[in-house]
Amino acid sequence: MHKSKYFLAIAILFVSVPRCLPQVLAPPEIQDPAMRALQQQHLPELKAAAVDITSHQYPYKFYLSRALDLTEQQEQQTDQRSIRFSNFQGRTVLQVTGNYFAAYSDRTMNRNERVEKTYLDVMLPILQATASRLGTEPQLNAFAIEVSHHVRKQVLGVTMEHPENMALIVPRDVAGKLVAANNATEQLAALRQSSLYVDGSAVSLWPQAENQPATIAVSTPAAPVPVPPAPAPQRDLSPAALEQRLTQYQGAVDRIVHELDSQAHFVSYAPPALIAFHKASYLQLSFSTDLAASDAGSQYRVAALAFDRHVSHLIRPLLALLPQDPEFDGIVFSSTVKIAGKDSAQSVEFFLSLADLRRYEQYDLTGQQLIGTGFVLINGERVDLELQRAEADIH
Repeated sequence: MHKSKYFLAIAILFVSVPRCLPQVLAPPEIQDPAMRALQQQHLPELKAAAVDITSHQYPYKFYLSRALDLTEQQEQQTDQRSIRFSNFQGRTVLQVTGNYFAAYSDRTMNRNERVEKTYLDVMLPILQATASRLGTEPQLNAFAIEVSHHVRKQVLGVTMEHPENMALIVPRDVAGKLVAANNATEQLAALRQSSLYVDGSAVSLWPQAENQPATIAVSTPAAPVPVPPAPAPQRDLSPAALEQRLTQYQGAVDRIVHELDSQAHFVSYAPPALIAFHKASYLQLSFSTDLAASDAGSQYRVAALAFDRHVSHLIRPLLALLPQDPEFDGIVFSSTVKIAGKDSAQSVEFFLSLADLRRYEQYDLTGQQLIGTGFVLINGERVDLELQRAEADIH
């Protein structure tokens, strides 16, 4: 009887313990010998910092990650070992990367306000957990914290969501001052000696507070403003209305087909059309993609190669032929992918918003970030596509 109660207690304890994933990169996986040695030397401190980071109560879900711009489903299934020493522009940094699933409305929060919010809610707790333990390591030059959050905005009546990536580089001695700051003036002074990038562009934290440091919130911030649900689109998305709307852009569509056909390989049986998908309208362009026999592999590998080798090269010349603000929301690149020597083909569709295509055009998004903002369908089924991982899959 006592034994059964003992095992029952153990079972309850086991079930109640949360599932913990490793958050610190194992030293043997680091190629640089100097970084590997630091990782091994400070493994206990790194693990303790990981416990603080993952147990902190964030307003929205936050995951450590090896990559930015993952969906929450991808994040739950991927490698979360993010904390590691690395070489950044010739400097030794402790690098921490993660995805924060807050979606800020650009109507209620401008970029500076979003940056401030994610800094206070996520980056500062990470800095406190790491700098308090590793701030005296003489070989360490800086702390590098990368965090991706999301921004929702209205594009022609439809709410679109895209990631916004922040990178904060804090020198080691500055990090100590920042963590120990007791007031807004001290914190702002320390931040001015740090570097902050948003989507690759250097920005300032709270530039509006240069002469008003007392207005900066150093204490625990309030919860983010809830984002209202997306309103229904106002435009008519019926087939008849879309067909009528396409006639406005027939000249531009004809130029696209004429000037890009040698590069795109449009198929004659499926001319360009406006279609409705996910409560938005897309210009559908159908073409074929030819891959070599050596490119064969999983459906994800084939789709990734189709994007990197074909679709991505069509985007900028295509946008150059479109009006700046057409009355549709995006473009769907519909490719029939053929592998040399195989009779079967694979259908791959990339639904991408015009707003994010323009950001890619200006080099503000990578290819991975671009497809992460849209929808990828393989043979009619939606998938999550990680380009580098998929292209390495030859099975």
